[in-house]
Amino acid sequence: MEHTSDIVSDGKLIHETCYPQRSAKYEELEIEGIKIDFYDVKNKIIHEVKKSDKMEPAHEWQVKYYISVLEKNGIEGVTGILEYPKLKKTSEIFLSERDREELTDIILRIQFIAESDQCPVNTRSQLCKSCSYLDFCWITEEP
Repeated sequence: MEHTSDIVSDGKLIHETCYPQRSAKYEELEIEGIKIDFYDVKNKIIHEVKKSDKMEPAHEWQVKYYISVLEKNGIEGVTGILEYPKLKKTSEIFLSERDREELTDIILRIQFIAESDQCPVNTRSQLCKSCSYLDFCWITEEP
């Protein structure tokens, strides 16, 4: 769904305009269904840029998941940096043992939903309006 999302397109534009030098300096990394736009191979740092005007736990969990995927593929010692150009703020992200356990639980819950014969009940959330899957979840709702 993300390849057709205006939200994702906006994010790409921010990447290109706020950090134009990054393409030459860092690698784009695609592995196991994730796409890390800026990965500093030398220092093992994931750079994740957010267009949001607020810092959210979901952003941190996204980077933690990216770190776990790299660890699973034999790349140890990875950290992350969340960057918020609108806020002119950054946040360092680390993956603790407790985070690894929580990620395992989150992944199991996602797998359960994905493998279920029934969709979960739709529950409108503040997160919905900034999600690239919004149309998918609410496709049958009357305008």
